[in-house]
Amino acid sequence: MPSKFELNILGCGSATASLRHFPSCQVLNIRDNLFMIDCGEGAQLQLRKMSLKYARLGHIFISHLHGDHCFGLPGLVSTMALLGKTGEITIHTFAEGQRIFGEILGFFCRELPFNVRFNIISPTSDQVIYEDDAITVRSFPLFHRVPTVGFMFAEKPKPRHIRGDMAKYYGVPHYMMNELRMGADYTTADGTVIPNDVLTSPADPCVSYAYCSDTVRARRVAEAVKGVDWLYHEATYDASLGEKARARGHSTSADAARTAQEAGAKHLILGHFSKRYNSTRPLVDEARAIFPSTIAAEECLTIDLAAPPRL
Repeated sequence: MPSKFELNILGCGSATASLRHFPSCQVLNIRDNLFMIDCGEGAQLQLRKMSLKYARLGHIFISHLHGDHCFGLPGLVSTMALLGKTGEITIHTFAEGQRIFGEILGFFCRELPFNVRFNIISPTSDQVIYEDDAITVRSFPLFHRVPTVGFMFAEKPKPRHIRGDMAKYYGVPHYMMNELRMGADYTTADGTVIPNDVLTSPADPCVSYAYCSDTVRARRVAEAVKGVDWLYHEATYDASLGEKARARGHSTSADAARTAQEAGAKHLILGHFSKRYNSTRPLVDEARAIFPSTIAAEECLTIDLAAPPRL
């Protein structure tokens, strides 16, 4: 069974409050570890609505310091404290973000039962900002009115699957199983080499996910997410409002589709919708004319990133 790699959309609206959308916030569930990307107002409510466990949340990645992407952070931390979360939570943000939120949390959340750690990221360079046994997370510059970054979450190569019948047939000892999963051949007692592909089947494919929040379209963004499986890209406006989008440091749905196309992405998710739209259908249709494998984000949507999308 493939490893869990799910995207949960908590909010996909833009800066102006509306009754249709919450501000930007999403959570990746990677093998039952939760990674939050941006933290707009209402994040704590949406976590509960989607039955996502506070105790599993260990990292929060802030793309930039506009309120619709980070105003939910103090309330979320306060709620986690009231619920008795323990351990540590890491907030990945710029040096200015550490200064601002360090002061806010120091005033309103003085006695936390868990440790808050800040990981300072650069808004101007492409860098690995987190890594564990399963994934690597990289940040890269976007092009907005204030310093902004996108994030790329990429699974590391996975172990191959043991073919139990063949391992038993050739008498492979139990202590060799991990080596087989890593691709080693097996040599029998009489010196016969049994190729690894006889004893194992291919590993599950690795999944990658890129998050591009507020940004104008730029070839450098497409290069930063080259070959990604799933691309989330802001689509605040439709193409008729392209001039307004560029003036405000945003993209249209057509811009998002062209970025996905240039990047060689497999699938595109549109988000960060202006309150002017009562339906995302025109934005999706516009994007699909350029990049067919496009869907729209919506609150409380969960997407299995290891499976093909339902268009």
